[in-house]
Amino acid sequence: MTKDELKARVYEAIDRRAQEIVGLGETIRKNPELGFKEVKTARLVEETFSKLGLSPKAGLALTGVRADVAGRAGAGPTFALLGELDALVVAGHPVADPATGAAHACGHNAQVAGLIGAAMGLLDAKAFDLLAGRVVFFAVPAEEYGDIEWRVSQARAGRLEFLGGKPELLRLGHFDDVDLSMMIHLTPRTEDGKAGVPQSNNGCIVKTIRYVGRAAHAGGAPHMGINALYAAKIGLMAVNAIRETFKDEDTIRVHPIVTHGGSQVNVIPGEARLETYVRGRSVEAILDANKKVDRAFRAGALALGAKVEIETLPGYMPMTCDATMAEHFKKNAATLVGAEHYRQIGHRTGSTDMGDLSMVMPVLHPYIGGARGTGHAADFEIVDQQLAYVTLSKALAAMAVDMLGDGAAGAKDVIAKARPPMTREQYLTFQRGIAKREVYEG
Repeated sequence: MTKDELKARVYEAIDRRAQEIVGLGETIRKNPELGFKEVKTARLVEETFSKLGLSPKAGLALTGVRADVAGRAGAGPTFALLGELDALVVAGHPVADPATGAAHACGHNAQVAGLIGAAMGLLDAKAFDLLAGRVVFFAVPAEEYGDIEWRVSQARAGRLEFLGGKPELLRLGHFDDVDLSMMIHLTPRTEDGKAGVPQSNNGCIVKTIRYVGRAAHAGGAPHMGINALYAAKIGLMAVNAIRETFKDEDTIRVHPIVTHGGSQVNVIPGEARLETYVRGRSVEAILDANKKVDRAFRAGALALGAKVEIETLPGYMPMTCDATMAEHFKKNAATLVGAEHYRQIGHRTGSTDMGDLSMVMPVLHPYIGGARGTGHAADFEIVDQQLAYVTLSKALAAMAVDMLGDGAAGAKDVIAKARPPMTREQYLTFQRGIAKREVYEG
């Protein structure tokens, strides 16, 4: 049987399960959970894998779920298919959790449904009889790098070290036996077509900033206080003033938020807290911008005579998609959505922890349509369930056939051509070297 014939058989198997796959995706959409807290979603994945006859391992990096299936056509590389479990807080989203604010405004629910759908299709079609090597079906936590104060508290309690899902899984060794990996993200952008592969993505560093002043009576004795909120505002203005020093080609993005600005209105704020990312196209550009941002935040403390504590945390590494895998995906997309609907996407200025995996192995991070609105916004919604859930399942499964069919010739070709920039040990050393805490007395 040729690979194309096997894919057709897998597609038919997925079509027979289409209603079930869509139902899983919609169940997850209606029960959104934040990163490292995806308990219900992880349980659904674990139970569904078990019903398929797999033996999943759960609780990886708190909530990750992994199930392995070995091919019966000989030894070969291990190929991981990934789906992200988490939602994110989006004010005003119509399907947000009323308690946490979590909403699937990025389409991760479709990723997980597609991951399960690919497993269903490959298993039902008995594809593993013709595949070499091994497929890992991996539902991974916490791609959205939010809820930072809580995650830092978990790290200080020893439950985490890295604050993103894939970096933490890498640290714990759950990717040690994986040779190459991929996932598929939804896109609401019409310019991305129905399917496409980006050239690359920004990486990021994550920062928390705490200004400490002195509380005082805001009406009766403001001269006795040191206004931490004003110090923070000057720090923010200083960050805005340095934006013109960032080179366009470095695609720097700095976007702070104020998470605490005072205790009550008649008290001079004695504390103000901020969070921000420093994003960029390359590690060098990120580190350069990070120095400038630190200097700007120190200026706020200097101006008011306050103190500022700047904590820098390892974020996500820049990502580059593997060109060999991308060619396989392009050919599959032509079959699934039509060549005219495929797009080669340029550099994306968002960040993903697939970038961390790309440091140590070849990865692919394509996009599939089916959504509309704005990513991470209240108007994001899935409008084409067939494309977002079912076609995504087929595209993942097709890549498993391409990589591990014919004695895993595809995966072996990818590995032979790939040049990951770091070993796992070098990656861990680099990320740990990012972490620092500075206290500056203004």
